[in-house]
Amino acid sequence: MNTNKKKVAILGSGNIGTDLMIKILRQSQHLQISVLVGIDAASDGLARARKMGVAVSHEGVEGLIGMPEFADIEFVFDATSASAHLDNETLLRRHKPDIRIIDLTPAAIGPLCVPVVNLEQNLSATNVNMVTCGGQATIPMVAAVSRVAEVHYAEIVASISSKSAGPGTRANIDEFTETTSRAIEKVGGAAKGKAIIVLNPAEPPLIMRDTVYVLSAMANEDEVRRSVEEMVRAVNDYVPGYRLKQRVQFEQIPVDAPVNIPGHGRFSGLKTSIFLEVEGAAHYLPAYAGNLDIMTCAALATAERIARSMVN
Repeated sequence: MNTNKKKVAILGSGNIGTDLMIKILRQSQHLQISVLVGIDAASDGLARARKMGVAVSHEGVEGLIGMPEFADIEFVFDATSASAHLDNETLLRRHKPDIRIIDLTPAAIGPLCVPVVNLEQNLSATNVNMVTCGGQATIPMVAAVSRVAEVHYAEIVASISSKSAGPGTRANIDEFTETTSRAIEKVGGAAKGKAIIVLNPAEPPLIMRDTVYVLSAMANEDEVRRSVEEMVRAVNDYVPGYRLKQRVQFEQIPVDAPVNIPGHGRFSGLKTSIFLEVEGAAHYLPAYAGNLDIMTCAALATAERIARSMVN
């Protein structure tokens, strides 16, 4: 048993914050949850935290800073909103300049982080941004193609159940598309990226599905397929419900019949289509909420690795 776990607090007692709290309690090797913070005293998340022996505050980040537990906090996960994170980061940094912040909003103050792609380069960052659920699911696929061939354009479509999209997700739709598109380029390696999110109202609710279209220089299809499958296994190591829905598909676009990429020009080369499914672990919400699960899994994996780096 690790008796030197890093004490952490979570800002946000909604779906993501509550699910993350349960994950830390059940499976974290290097972190110990001390406080769950919300702004609604009657929230289900705060009620569950109390039952699990976790200290709570319903007074936001100011409430956390005023708690005796704050003195020992080394990590803060922010699962509020992009606009709230800007204020939260400022207040936390004023009291603890070196505190480690894992940002689960699309605010992107710190470097964009997808664990299997670029976490090792960002271990010393005091604020890392977990992009978005769609970004965590699809950027590894863009990066998998990018390590085989130059990627000119990548487009992702993230389809999630409307029931799994809480008020924070709905308030951040614009930030979702902007942050994910930027991360497709900066982290995934595409020259141009585009992101689309679909809130699917179907009943019964559907599991998260993600489609990735990548236009790259011509490359060996078997090498691209192997790279994608290797990356899927790497993500699956920390997101157990992450998998390919079907085999990777290819289409060769000839020089004499190019397609037009808006803002990039005419393209010929290899089109790679990747179809993913993300099933949640059902720690808090049902299994269809893979969009929630991949965010909390990625955030936990990131904090665990950073915590290990602080003692090694």
